[in-house]
Amino acid sequence: MFTFGSCTIEHDLVLAPVAGYTDSPYRRLALRNGAGFAVTELISAMGIIRDNKKTVDLLKIAHDEHPLGIQLFGNDPDVMADAAEIAEKSGPDFIDINMGCPATKVVKGGEGAGSALLRDPMLAAEILTAVKKRVSLPVTAKIRLGWDARELTYREIVYRLEDAGVELIAVHGRTKAQGYAGEADWDAIEEIAAMTELPVIGNGDIASHHEAKQRLDEGNCTAVMIGRAAYGNPWIFNGYEPTIEERIATVKEHLEMNLEYYGDWGLMLMRKHMTKYFHGFHDASSIRKQLVTAPTPEVVYEVLDRIGG
Repeated sequence: MFTFGSCTIEHDLVLAPVAGYTDSPYRRLALRNGAGFAVTELISAMGIIRDNKKTVDLLKIAHDEHPLGIQLFGNDPDVMADAAEIAEKSGPDFIDINMGCPATKVVKGGEGAGSALLRDPMLAAEILTAVKKRVSLPVTAKIRLGWDARELTYREIVYRLEDAGVELIAVHGRTKAQGYAGEADWDAIEEIAAMTELPVIGNGDIASHHEAKQRLDEGNCTAVMIGRAAYGNPWIFNGYEPTIEERIATVKEHLEMNLEYYGDWGLMLMRKHMTKYFHGFHDASSIRKQLVTAPTPEVVYEVLDRIGG
């Protein structure tokens, strides 16, 4: 258990925000299976204040989707503050500022949002200060170590965010230039955890429940954040190994949640998840192919019933 601001978190493994994967249905599954908290896919602050329907839809929160942070990205303090004020009305438990996304459309050549803010620690702090003035919820930040190996700005970023009143920092142990390649630098993450009194969440290269717990046991981090390894594996947060029958039941439930949330489009969006649920057993590749080419939910259920049969 740990706390930040008004939030009390019961479990020390949490779900990382990942665009295209950690939508509302999957966040609910992860939380149900022991994730300490979840964070939305990154949401454009400009899209919120412009009332873009697709963007605003990302603010919808289900009743069983807590603790939850809404993650915003942008590089204008006033726009970020306006967006945070709107986001707060959706009922999240905290507001998270993205300072780590390496995507080209977000960083815009190093002068935009996400990881680009690591190149301007003063602006990063101004954004956090502006947001805190407008919301009553805790405000957190997700960072990387810097822009590249020559611009490792994490020390200054942490000090400036701490001075600005950030209440928790999540750290992906890579630079923007690395993207998701190479190895996460957990030594740097542990350095950050040692240099601040803030809760620090480590993120990067966690492939199993055991590895996550090992990182907690060996280091100073308050919690560990899991991203890609959680695809198709909501049980990673509690360490449970489901039977094939339990796995099938979860996929069915996940599909039903997708259909309820997205309508008919839910089947299409479920396909990338279904490919992640089934690995490591005889004929798994054939099963995955059948699932992603199934034209209707009924056909998906038929395929799943054959596996269980």
